[in-house]
Amino acid sequence: MVFDSERFDLQPYTGFDMSRFVRRTYCSWEDSGWQSLLVQRFEHVPVAEDLHLPATADLHLVLPLSGRAVMETRGEGRWNRHRWGRLELAVPGRPVRRRYRGNESMRSLQVHIPGTTVESIAARLGGRAVDHEAMAASLAGGDPLLEELIRAVGDAGEDDDLYAESAAAFLTVHLLTRHALKPGPPSAGREDGRVRAAIDMMRDRLAEPLSLAEIAEEAHLSVYHFIRVFKEKTGETPHRFLGGLRIDEARRLLRDTDLPIAQIAPRCGFSTPGALSAAFLRHTGSRPSDYRNS
Repeated sequence: MVFDSERFDLQPYTGFDMSRFVRRTYCSWEDSGWQSLLVQRFEHVPVAEDLHLPATADLHLVLPLSGRAVMETRGEGRWNRHRWGRLELAVPGRPVRRRYRGNESMRSLQVHIPGTTVESIAARLGGRAVDHEAMAASLAGGDPLLEELIRAVGDAGEDDDLYAESAAAFLTVHLLTRHALKPGPPSAGREDGRVRAAIDMMRDRLAEPLSLAEIAEEAHLSVYHFIRVFKEKTGETPHRFLGGLRIDEARRLLRDTDLPIAQIAPRCGFSTPGALSAAFLRHTGSRPSDYRNS
């Protein structure tokens, strides 16, 4: 999956002066002519009081190579603290703030895997949803093999994009199979049939406002029992699952039709194009217009 650097989702960094915080010493686009994978080496300033990192749709892996620091990171909630030194994943679609105090020898190797590559490989692995939050949490527990793979890619020095494309695919397969694919439903049974009936109803009535009580009634379960069974069988709440179905349909219509976004929104159960855009950004890290153009 070749991804033109002009379309790579680093656009949120436009106007953001990273030179205040890092000095780039290697870039695979410029130094190796790669298009399918962005690999960069950085030297970091020892102190950052308020570093704003914008959201992207790409998988952004950060591997510290040297230095010491106590990092504090904040997304939508409270500040979380950890020590510089472990492999990190920036969750796509989520901007964060960061502050830290370290020493002069802080260096990192960073890899951006295009969101389209991840989406394509996830489809080939069965089409199950990618849980980026679970991936980030899983990686926090360590993955020595992935760290060595990232180091090897950073030291490769190959000037053929075929190498970059293959490396991006292998890294993505490893991440998805080891850290991030949500489990599919277990073997069929009585409750599974009721869950399937609920999901069929969701698919048939994507454009309509659906209440939890209506869906539970279709499954012939109480609301409380339905939520418990549905989450047990799918790994998600009914509300989140329905939202995923609506975003999947929006993706299909954006990809396969020329319908304007104003017409796609109500077909997928969104009251306005703005509501679709906000939900699409939360789920995918990009806006509907950017997804269609890519």
